[in-house]
Amino acid sequence: MTDIRKPEWTPADAGKEFATRVVTGKAVTTDSKDHRRGKTGPGTATLVEGILKGNRTLLSQAITIIESNSHKHFEQGQELIRQLLPDSGRSVRIGITGTPGVGKSTFIEALGMWLITKGFRVAVLAIDPSSSLSKGSILGDKTRMEKLSSDPHSFIRPSPSSGVLGGVARKTRETIVLCEAAGYDVILIETVGVGQSETTVRSMVDIFLLMQISGAGDELQGIKKGIMELADLIVVNKADGDNVMRAEQTRGELKNALHYLRPSTPGWTTPALTCSSLTGQGIDDIWKMITVFLDRTKASGIFKERRHKQTSEWFEALLNESILARYYHDPEFNSIVSQAKESVLQGDLPVVKAVTDIISTL
Repeated sequence: MTDIRKPEWTPADAGKEFATRVVTGKAVTTDSKDHRRGKTGPGTATLVEGILKGNRTLLSQAITIIESNSHKHFEQGQELIRQLLPDSGRSVRIGITGTPGVGKSTFIEALGMWLITKGFRVAVLAIDPSSSLSKGSILGDKTRMEKLSSDPHSFIRPSPSSGVLGGVARKTRETIVLCEAAGYDVILIETVGVGQSETTVRSMVDIFLLMQISGAGDELQGIKKGIMELADLIVVNKADGDNVMRAEQTRGELKNALHYLRPSTPGWTTPALTCSSLTGQGIDDIWKMITVFLDRTKASGIFKERRHKQTSEWFEALLNESILARYYHDPEFNSIVSQAKESVLQGDLPVVKAVTDIISTL
């Protein structure tokens, strides 16, 4: 099987081109000021050197800069991406989703610990639902993966979704680049898992894994179908104790249902497996299936094609975000928007007309 730490695809195919043509700007080497704490943060050169050496503290600080909405952090964040992009792209990116309560965090910890025993370094990007009041993470996945988070060969970054649809955080793509540059072989992205909005993560990963449990009931069938159409692998969790037979029955039902759905990946028949995150039963079979999937997609060219598509969608997302940011920080534009909004609230102007008038001023 292919050694995932030495893939055929490298950032030289697309990443470097993206870095030189899209992410530009002057190098930021001076220290940045953290006004909240009154302290000086590490400069770009220090962060880059530390990340390449696998320093988890500096990696966390760099991700904080990337996720910041502050203008003073934007240039430094993009310079970090520019310098680290050539050292990224060598990991396996695995998206993991499933309805709340299915045991995603427990499964990720079991898989992560198993991978570490095999010599891999594992990064987990745990995307939690955000509080509508504080905008912060509600669940805090790091506290639910105590064993994995304490292992020096792992890195766990819980981030709030901040209302972003698709089950991911706003800067997940950039965070993946930083983790790969830090030498992590496997990137596990745990999505919010709240329904059919789990689509954005599909455009960020090499393989998309859907978790299920037995006895979920017919009320979840609509959610299942919407995500099953995107899945490359389905895992029925909690196959332990008295639940083993029910888990096997659910696996059989899912396997039959998959025959009526178009595969998410051309030339690949989505399999359904069972596992127990508590006992570790079935974890090795799941990894074997993942490596088979990677070998086939690399041989067919789909792996390389998806990586190029990931870069393309990252470019489009960043372009859209930058355009919006440019206008929303323009005082004149904000004044026009405020006036139009007030007219809408007063009932003097239809919403569609107001938006059309704003667009015509651009």
